[in-house]
Amino acid sequence: MLRGSALCAGLLAMVCSYSARGQETVTAQVEVGGQPKENRSKQNPSKQKEMIGRGSAEVVVWLKPVDAPVRRENDPPPKRQKLVQFHKTFEPHLLVVEVGSVVDFPNRDPFFHNVFSLFEGKRFDLGLYEAGATNSVRFDRAGVSFLFCNIHPEMSAVVVAVDTPYYGVSDRSGRVTIANVPDGRYEVHYWSERGLPNSLQQLTRTVTISEAARNLALAHIAENPSFTSTHKNKYGQDYVPPPGNDYPHP
Repeated sequence: MLRGSALCAGLLAMVCSYSARGQETVTAQVEVGGQPKENRSKQNPSKQKEMIGRGSAEVVVWLKPVDAPVRRENDPPPKRQKLVQFHKTFEPHLLVVEVGSVVDFPNRDPFFHNVFSLFEGKRFDLGLYEAGATNSVRFDRAGVSFLFCNIHPEMSAVVVAVDTPYYGVSDRSGRVTIANVPDGRYEVHYWSERGLPNSLQQLTRTVTISEAARNLALAHIAENPSFTSTHKNKYGQDYVPPPGNDYPHP
């Protein structure tokens, strides 16, 4: 018969075993590609490089509970996130947040930046702010927000706000890991910046997660042949080229 510390240790092990049961990792595999060769041959080399550069990386996969509330009373609040402006880039390029999350936008460059998103998802314009300053935005509804800088056309980023704590992003091999998913039924969603919208919508379906089923089937995402990172400024106009450094010589 267990007594004292041995009994406590045994009970603790049973509690840990019970709490871990049904809340384990879910894995998925995604593949971006499959565009017909004749379509790829029509693209210019720079666009082909843009399409291929990230391979099957940066595909967002999330699981939305069907029969249970998305958030429970004891769940921690959404984590505050950060999207840094540095060397005229946004880091990271893709940020996934839970609805309600606050995202900080610190300017780590020695010059002004402007962050705006006026097209889809969360619409905002942070205006001009100087080196060392930080502005913040709360992403209060689900959606995809495309972010740009009104000064530097080469800068772009994406914030995907999802209404569930169960999400993951694929690595370059296309592997996705979603942690701490309880057993149950979920609606699975996929999103890729380079994916065809119809292809992504067709992948939405209901899945059952259980001890015997924690690996999602391979998801194939067709590339969007019209994808490009070029964009207009916040006034819907082309960016003004920076002044040249060539001066007339006598």
